[in-house]
Amino acid sequence: MDLAGEPMLVRVIERTRRAAKLDEVVVATTTKPADDPIVEICGAHKWPWIRGSESDVLDRYYQAARIHRADIVVRVTSDCPLIDPDIIDTHVNLMLARWHEVDFVTNMMRQTFPLGLAVEVMPLDTLDRLWRLSTTDYLREHVTTLIYEKPELFVVAHVLNDTDLSAMRWTVDTPKDLVLIRHVYEHFRHSDFSWRDVLAAAKQHPEWSDMDRPTE
Repeated sequence: MDLAGEPMLVRVIERTRRAAKLDEVVVATTTKPADDPIVEICGAHKWPWIRGSESDVLDRYYQAARIHRADIVVRVTSDCPLIDPDIIDTHVNLMLARWHEVDFVTNMMRQTFPLGLAVEVMPLDTLDRLWRLSTTDYLREHVTTLIYEKPELFVVAHVLNDTDLSAMRWTVDTPKDLVLIRHVYEHFRHSDFSWRDVLAAAKQHPEWSDMDRPTE
């Protein structure tokens, strides 16, 4: 879908690529013909991509990490066009600072950020473990669910905001969500804004009240 003159995926990748701590951003899409336009977008922008199973999303991440020889894997999903590069860097910095202690860094397990700013970071060996231990279709479709269901198997570090804003919905899962995010991009007229800029703009625009609606 269009978002300020570009496919929404482009906006997600553009914002993710601004994170200073990332060496590369790889798009992990499927082998379905319906996803050929994603590969075309990547080719036009010279972005790396891999293709794999539609249902085994975990394997797509695993293959992307292996092919590109990642030491650290950062998971960002394509329904988050307000994803924030500074939040990504915060996660990676915490992973590096606690490299010998921590298996997984996220702001998702204890949510205090608006929904739509989700980041998950792990060393390659954690992804290896997930790939080996996730044996059901459900676990392989949702990539990191094993960590949430069996946290005792992993050492997790949490990235928390000072104020709990988890009731705010900034993701794009429905047409209504997309309308709201289009208002945000129209307001700034560029894509290089921070999540705190969005928070401030939302306060100035009560007609964006859906940004304060409870997550579904």
